[in-house]
Amino acid sequence: MTSKEKVAALREEMQKNNVDAFIVYSADPHMSEYLPKEWQERAWLSGFLGSAGFVVITKDKAGLWTDGRYFTQAPIELAGSGIDLFKDGMEGTPNYIDWIISEIPAGGKVAVNAIATAHANWELLTQKLNSKNITLVDAPLLKEIWKDRGTPSKNPIFVHPVERAGKSVVDKIAAIRQKMEDMEATVHIISSLDDVAWTLNLRGSDVESNPVFLGYIIITKNDAILFTDLDKLEVEARKLMDKSFVKMMPYEEFYNHLKTFKNEKVLVSPTSNQSIFEALKSENGFIKAPVPGNLMKAQKNETELEGFRKVMVRDGVAMVKFLYWLTHNAGKETMNEYSIGEKLRGFRAAGENFVGESFGSIVGYKDNGAIMHYSAKSEGSKEVTNDASILVDSGGQYLEGTTDITRTLALGAVTEEFKRNSTLVLQGLIRLSMVKFPKGTKGVQLDAIARLPLWMEGKDYNHGTGHGVGSFMNVHEGPQNIRKDMNPQELLVGMVCSNEPGYYLEGEYGIRHENLIAVKESETTIHGTFYEFETLTFCPFFKDTIVKEILSEEEISWLNHYHKTCEEKIAPFLEGEVKDWFLELVSPL
Repeated sequence: MTSKEKVAALREEMQKNNVDAFIVYSADPHMSEYLPKEWQERAWLSGFLGSAGFVVITKDKAGLWTDGRYFTQAPIELAGSGIDLFKDGMEGTPNYIDWIISEIPAGGKVAVNAIATAHANWELLTQKLNSKNITLVDAPLLKEIWKDRGTPSKNPIFVHPVERAGKSVVDKIAAIRQKMEDMEATVHIISSLDDVAWTLNLRGSDVESNPVFLGYIIITKNDAILFTDLDKLEVEARKLMDKSFVKMMPYEEFYNHLKTFKNEKVLVSPTSNQSIFEALKSENGFIKAPVPGNLMKAQKNETELEGFRKVMVRDGVAMVKFLYWLTHNAGKETMNEYSIGEKLRGFRAAGENFVGESFGSIVGYKDNGAIMHYSAKSEGSKEVTNDASILVDSGGQYLEGTTDITRTLALGAVTEEFKRNSTLVLQGLIRLSMVKFPKGTKGVQLDAIARLPLWMEGKDYNHGTGHGVGSFMNVHEGPQNIRKDMNPQELLVGMVCSNEPGYYLEGEYGIRHENLIAVKESETTIHGTFYEFETLTFCPFFKDTIVKEILSEEEISWLNHYHKTCEEKIAPFLEGEVKDWFLELVSPL
């Protein structure tokens, strides 16, 4: 079926169930950003493949709400579906709930799939819809029309050893129980997959590029229970659970087990799915707060940070070899955006302890670089030659850590305007890399530092400057970020973030430069404690697109020092022509 046919089939189900509007969030029961194939409901229905966005279907209209990362991509993928694009966050774009209220009559009915709807969304919908005499119901209507959605994987669940995790399962659960006690909680539910995996020092591969597995955890004062597909647990994983006093139960038993709790004070995240709250019933009290382990996970311990440093050298070597290959073969041999991504994966795979990509590589040639989360298809992706610019955003999952890096480079002639914009973006990255900030600073307070060079020329970009990154875990990790949106989470020692300003001209080119950075203590003065960033990524920038006059002496000094560090870290692993080319690349500006 085409997307248009799928929407028509959904409308038939809506009519059978007397539903006026149906919302399809981009979510699974664990509220994941990247979804197992069997839970990619919004993508299946609409054809839009971005990682963020949701669809609302009424009897005669349909809309997709997504953010600035996808304003270029979404219209292309929605073409012919009958689904209109609503640019979330832009002036004039209606809030989706207000839009629903304007489209359906009082006394109407709105439906969602509760198990794939965050409790916070359910509560907000209920409040606003009820004020207009509109009812919200749980009705998983897509089950009736998506017949071949597949089943969960049977990939093994394996141990992430304490030698790499830096903290034992027993110690992590003890720390979580202490937080429970502080909050007077008697039961705690962990449903987010990265938090489940981190808490138990286990990893899996149920979600592409994310080393997680389907599971829930319930922690009480005396028990800790993992709910997962028990057949998938490797022998060592079972032994670790036994040793750590963690009981194991089938994944399917989770909701039944929730129903056994009475008169408990349950600590559960408001971003958990609504079905969890329905199963717990009203006789339990709720403490709606982020799971304590989420912040613990974000503050990497020294073992995890050392893992990052090791894999960044390994990843840098792969990147340099790849960039040499790309710059020396573009225009000489047949290649396209997709084959370039596959070639890059091969360079990474040659490194020790490589598990897979941390996300699908974004290889955007010429105007495709302006599509921020562009994904080249195996069939029909753009041929790449020795002309214009290319943006390559990629990363690897290694047993010791996770990488995420973007480099934009010229494969042939580029305009002076491109060089200027590329330098402004790099200048933003450098300024954020150099910043020193007082304890208590939040990401939103640093975001403008990276944007300022562009802002001064009336330019900007429609994505965040930085996201958290996991330790052999999800490449997008909270609770911290560096972006325009107000996020109350302060930046803390050990947090790893991306530093990735950009600039995009639709139909022409895209520019993004990205390193990973870690928060560390800088100094304590009479004005308090100050933090700074340690740059973790080791891979040079291309000097032929840098307008030196734009950069200050201090910024040039930072860049030269960074390139000297890249030389020290990477040169010992290179030889021959690749090494000669690399040494020229990192020579002082």
